[in-house]
Amino acid sequence: MTASRTATITRTTSESSVTLRLDLDGSGTSSVSTTVPFFDHLLTAFSKHSLIDLEVDAHGDTDIDAHHTVEDTAIVLGQAIRQALGARTGIARYGDATVPLDEALAQAVVDVSGRSYLVHTGEPDGFALHRIGGHFTGSLVRHAFEALTAHSAVTMHVRVLAGRDPHHIAEAEFKAAARAFRAAVALDPRVHGVPSTKGAL
Repeated sequence: MTASRTATITRTTSESSVTLRLDLDGSGTSSVSTTVPFFDHLLTAFSKHSLIDLEVDAHGDTDIDAHHTVEDTAIVLGQAIRQALGARTGIARYGDATVPLDEALAQAVVDVSGRSYLVHTGEPDGFALHRIGGHFTGSLVRHAFEALTAHSAVTMHVRVLAGRDPHHIAEAEFKAAARAFRAAVALDPRVHGVPSTKGAL
């Protein structure tokens, strides 16, 4: 019988408090509250399209800026994914997804490699400075992916291939990342042990 691939992590700093639970083998159900509404929307989409069950309860100094709460939540999400993966045996390891949202198109490629690396390109000029929903700045998409990859020990490439509306661009990026993670962390019955010639990930 396959061991449970779940994790529960709490992280508290002077800037934020985050409690997060996940199940890599879920059905995409979620309960997300970060006090940053658009980030809630993105994480809910990530859960739905990755099939990772996700519970998030986070709050922080959003009276100053949403940055700390978003980044710290992404740190904990990365830590939880890494913990839930365990020894990374039996996984597909790689995932690749291209996702449209109206005029926006994003591609994400994930390697559950044990090495943290992010390549993030293609967002249009001005996207990073645009406020979405009044709380979430476009630059936070990259910050979230940086924190997620650094703490999950995965390599991820995200490319925005087309897009005009900042909401659509950000959501397409998160949905593409979700679908790529879904494929990469999936258990493959043909894989025995760790999918690496080195014998470790």
